Amino acid sequence: MLVNQQAVQGITTGFKTIFNKVFTETPTLWDKVATKVPSETGEENYKWLGKLPRMREWIGDREIQNLAASDYTIKNKDFELTIGVDRNDIEDDKLGIYNPVIQDIAQSTKAFPDTLVFKLLKDGFTLTCYDGKPFFSDAHKVGKKTVSNKGTKKLTHESYGAARSFMMSLKDENGDSLNIIPNVLAVPPALETKAREILLADMKDGSTNIYKGTAEPLVIPELAGEDEAWYLLCTVKALKPIIYQERKKPKFDSLTNDNNENVFMRKQFLYGVHSRANAGYGFWQMAYGSTGEEV
Repeated sequence: MLVNQQAVQGITTGFKTIFNKVFTETPTLWDKVATKVPSETGEENYKWLGKLPRMREWIGDREIQNLAASDYTIKNKDFELTIGVDRNDIEDDKLGIYNPVIQDIAQSTKAFPDTLVFKLLKDGFTLTCYDGKPFFSDAHKVGKKTVSNKGTKKLTHESYGAARSFMMSLKDENGDSLNIIPNVLAVPPALETKAREILLADMKDGSTNIYKGTAEPLVIPELAGEDEAWYLLCTVKALKPIIYQERKKPKFDSLTNDNNENVFMRKQFLYGVHSRANAGYGFWQMAYGSTGEEV
């Protein structure tokens, strides 16, 4: 193949078409547990995370809710993935070997929020949320009370039931119910069988399984490695347990001009993708995590 700008432009268009098609078709899981929040600057401050506003009877003047109870900031980060296409491969009509690579780049790009979001879930026992405590902690404060959304029990019908009861019983600092009903049980692959047994089986030990259908089992490959840990989440509120903050959507890039140093010095045309985003924690009240260390 004669390598000129017209030919290279055609190759770029072909790669972009492949990328866009696979990107659109690639399924993701992150949006089941995280809310996408658009970002307009280098970072966003979520000071309003300090309080869950509640309706009240209007007696006397309006009661202005204080939303400046925390100072939780998520800073955007830059991410990229780049490959080089050798000029000789274009001249020798070997571009077909790159098509699977472009497809893989598209899949990796589309699924990258999964990596950010589920790493936060996995690290929730150590990384802090808006109140300065680990997301899963036994020292969260609600008014003058100390509340724990962290467990240590292995996943069983009993521990699941206890976690579900805890979340549904949560109250605000005024003693009013938060009306939280967990609906997703997120587990690593090692706990898939147990999660399905709890949530999908008709019977348990010869009796009706009372927890059937109370939540959706969500098996997440990124949680592998902490094979006993499990997470019960409420994802039906406006803000889900995790925040995926997007500053710039993934963009397919190319650097193919003959005058470019990389092309001139290394006979390489560059293709890749870049984005700006990050992830952080929402309300800890929407989640319960257990390390699964104890029977």
